[in-house]
Parts: sequence; structure tokens; C-alpha cells
Amino acid sequence: MKKIFFVPLACAAIFLSFAPVKKPVTNPEEKQPTSKGAAKQKVSSLTANPGATSPAISKEISKPLAAKTTSNPPANKNGWISLFNQKDINDWFVKIAHHEVGENYGNTFRVEDGMVKVRYDQYGDFNDQFGHLYYKVPYSYYHLVVEYRFVGELQKGAPDYTLRNSGVMFHSQDPRTMPKEQDWPISVEMQFLGGLGDGKPRPTGNMCSPGTNVVYKGKIAASHCLNSTSETYHGDQWVRAELIVLGDSLITHIINGDTVLQYSKPQIGGGTANNYDPKIKIDGKLLSSGFIALQSEGQPIDFRKVELKDLSALKEKTRRK
Repeated sequence: MKKIFFVPLACAAIFLSFAPVKKPVTNPEEKQPTSKGAAKQKVSSLTANPGATSPAISKEISKPLAAKTTSNPPANKNGWISLFNQKDINDWFVKIAHHEVGENYGNTFRVEDGMVKVRYDQYGDFNDQFGHLYYKVPYSYYHLVVEYRFVGELQKGAPDYTLRNSGVMFHSQDPRTMPKEQDWPISVEMQFLGGLGDGKPRPTGNMCSPGTNVVYKGKIAASHCLNSTSETYHGDQWVRAELIVLGDSLITHIINGDTVLQYSKPQIGGGTANNYDPKIKIDGKLLSSGFIALQSEGQPIDFRKVELKDLSALKEKTRRK
């Protein structure tokens, strides 16, 4: 991706111009072919926002998480911080369905060779143990970069639709507010899909909405997932995924330097998330911030980079207008 230096007026132009994207599909797992002629826009290297402090934690669930702090690592000279230090996941929370928050069942999320590796070799049957690894503090305005690759085989018992399927959740509820049996957090997902080697297009960088809705082309999206206009990526190649999140306003998905999807006004609503606390799901409430989480759905995957840059200055400029 060609790097472009951040200029406020240029940024505003980018955020106000929506990239062409595909029509929503009614089946979230049946991805329709991507138009080869779809326009792809290069995006400048904008960046992301350190968020608000975490919600209050009850005494019962805070004990195993007490060692975590709410401070961020220092930013580099360009303003980027590494959420993953390539050594451990001490700055992250684990929440896996059927297990309490903080229990990394089966060593699902592990750090090896400088990567977060998602593995299921200690599972047996998958048993709908959908999991997520959450960074310790929420964010609102930011630019996020995640580099991932699919590896290995789908775990026995995992749903067919999770084959070469994972993602990064954002604007997520606090994992400490999730009941033991909740499957997916109320959040928005940048969905990652890998090619199946069957010659059919399977775009990545899509949007899925567990317990949420988004506005797409001027109205609430009718489907649980929206396809991006990305290429199909086969095998175990690394893919660079980027999110530019502007609170409860515009959200942009970028794959390997190309803008592939845009939508706005993320809000609580819709279905798909199950066994949540009803007090948390306030339909229609706009989501302006939340936690970021890496997903485990039964497909082994590696994450080698998770970086974020603050865009809170842009938030202040927006408020003044």
C-alpha cells in the first residue's frame, strides 16, 4: 500500500466519500461473487484512538484479571502502538463460550514464534466453544491494523461455515459483562474469510453484526453480513486488514491497501448473539466505543501484528463543526 501522509482536509474527503461496495447478501455464510470491475480506493495511513476507561468490574470477576492495567504501551514516532507485544497476552482478556471470563480453555490463544496462534489441539469436539481474545481497554476513534493467515484444518465438530473463517470484533461489549453461555459478544465484526480452493470468489474484510445493526447505503442493513469487494486470498498467505473507526459515525474496511467496504452508525440491535444479559442489549443504542477482540471459531489462524493509532484529534475537530 502506498503511504500517504495524514492531512486533515484530505482525510475529511476520504471519510465523506463512500467506496462502492457489493449489495448485502441474505445468507451471512453464502458469499456472492465479487465484481472484478468494482472500484477500489487507496486509503491514507490514518490512525486510531485510545479509549475510555473500562466499565466497573464486580469483585467476583475482577480477581483473576486484577493484574491487568488500563495504560497503553508507548506510541512510536508515527503515533502507532502495538496492542500485541509478540511475547505474551498479559494485556488481553479471554472469553470462550461455556467458560468463565479469564479462562483460556485448551490454551486456545497462545503466543509462539512472535505470533498469537489460535489452536484447538486440546479440545476434542469443538462443542460451539466460540472464543474471543479482548484487548484490555476500549477504543472509539482509531485506525487498526491486523495481519493474519489461516493455517491447518477446521476443528472436529466446528460448524461448516467457520471453515477458513475468523475475524476481529470491535465496538464490543466488555467481556466481563458476558454470561458463561453467551456465544458471540454484542459487537461489530470485520470478518476474515479464506479461499476454499474451489475457484469461487470468497471476499474477506466483510462486515457481520452479532447483536448489532449498521447503516449501509442510507438504511439499516437487511442482512447479518455485508460482503466487501476484496480479492479472494487462498492458502496460508498473510493478509493485512485495516479498520478506520470514527466512533458511531463512518467505518472503513481496508484489505491489502484497498478500501473494500464502508458503512456507518453502528448500533445495538438485530440477532445472532445468544444467551446475553438482556440488560446489555439496548436495541437502537448507538455504539461509539468498545473493546477490540480476535476471534476463535474452530479454524486455526495466526495473528502476527495488531497495531493501533489514535484518531481522537479528528473527533475533536468534528465536534467543533
